[in-house]
Amino acid sequence: MWQKRVGDPARAACPATRAGVPVGAVDQNQGRNDDVQPGSGRHPKGSPDRLRRAKGWSQAYLGKRMGYSHGLVSYIERAKKPVTLKFAVKADEVFETGGTFQELWRMYSRASLLEGFPEYALHETRALEIRHFELGVVPGLLQTPDYAEAFASTAVRRGSITEKQVLERLDFLVTRQRLLDRQPAPHLHFVLDEGALRRTVGGPGVMARQLEHLQALADRPNITIQVAPFSLAEELPFTVVVTLLTMPGRTLLAYSECQLRGFLARDNATARAWERDYHQLQVEALSKAASLEMIRSSQGVRGTS
Repeated sequence: MWQKRVGDPARAACPATRAGVPVGAVDQNQGRNDDVQPGSGRHPKGSPDRLRRAKGWSQAYLGKRMGYSHGLVSYIERAKKPVTLKFAVKADEVFETGGTFQELWRMYSRASLLEGFPEYALHETRALEIRHFELGVVPGLLQTPDYAEAFASTAVRRGSITEKQVLERLDFLVTRQRLLDRQPAPHLHFVLDEGALRRTVGGPGVMARQLEHLQALADRPNITIQVAPFSLAEELPFTVVVTLLTMPGRTLLAYSECQLRGFLARDNATARAWERDYHQLQVEALSKAASLEMIRSSQGVRGTS
């Protein structure tokens, strides 16, 4: 899960999970255009509005901490003025988001992010726990540079993006992956579809190194990796990317995406329904030990050339 899903397999037009979970409940902001223009009166991408409110800060207090006037913060939050690089740098300092505001600003200026993803990325930097499922592809937070570049290079050959956008997106992925080394470390739980291990991305050497990287990450005390085997068949509860974020205060956010945009669910009913399905997926997936053995056996098939 990253940016515009460069090179990832095609997705359905909208999110869907196990039957019974209404697709329309996924996104409370569905229909909102996140690519607002200055003066539109809508929150722009990169606005600190939601992070500010989550901390209980007023616009005046945030402005004071950032060295800006209350008026400027208000204008930016209402999309009357665009976010600048200087503002993004200060926002990263104040919210301790590890350069995410800056990377988002760079991506916004080139329209390189999937609609709906920027807001998710900002919440991701603050999450206490991240639980993630993905079909057919190693999740972005776990990707090696070569693996990610293989997808991006294919998108260039298709004419979907430019070489410059490849570098921008890979830089942004590196920024996201900093949370793996954040202190205090968040708890990270991933369920990988077996197809992510069987599909050789970038050639045998690239894939072998990616699988080796997964094994190294799985040794970390705060990271758990499980595999959902093909044998789950129709029992697999999700058919698209699903991420659950446990935020400070134990607030639960749920995120999914399709080919067109990302969807962030804030309402408790939707998030809890997805969480119940995720718990079931954890039970039905291979154990941690069996998952690691499948990763190792997949690597052995490819070698390390």
